[in-house]
Amino acid sequence: MFYFVRHGEPDYSERNTKIYRDFGVNLAPLTESGIWKAKETAKDIRLQNADVIVSSPYTRALQTAAILSKELRVEIRVETDLHEWLANKDYIYESDETANQSYQEYSRNSGAYPQGEEQIWESSAMMKERAFNALEKYRTYDKVIVVCHGMLIQAVSGGEHPGFGEIVEYR
Repeated sequence: MFYFVRHGEPDYSERNTKIYRDFGVNLAPLTESGIWKAKETAKDIRLQNADVIVSSPYTRALQTAAILSKELRVEIRVETDLHEWLANKDYIYESDETANQSYQEYSRNSGAYPQGEEQIWESSAMMKERAFNALEKYRTYDKVIVVCHGMLIQAVSGGEHPGFGEIVEYR
């Protein structure tokens, strides 16, 4: 059983300053509320006795995973392919304006490319495949906690976009 946990609330107050420009925004830590929520999430009975915590490499997910690890006494492994949705599937950094346009197109089309069209952004199906490939080696575990991002969890589960610290079960 996989328990997907969306990371805690990130602190983007320094976005586009210092090291937080471009891809650096993914270095933003959790807010105090995000830390508190991660600690609360760790109390959820479904997460008890997990075999491993697998995390996205982004700071907001890793910090959440570290809190869960401390509270649950479970090892963390980082899987780079559990990263956030890509505004450019070729891993090219896009400006905030272009990324926002890509997100709007993604949302308008429910994560799928319009019939016969190719887009620069990562589709929901691409995210799901990326996540499944990253998690394949954990299929034999009984209970895996996966700390990652809302859009990725939504793509995998086919459900709603989870809130910060929310748990989504996936078999």
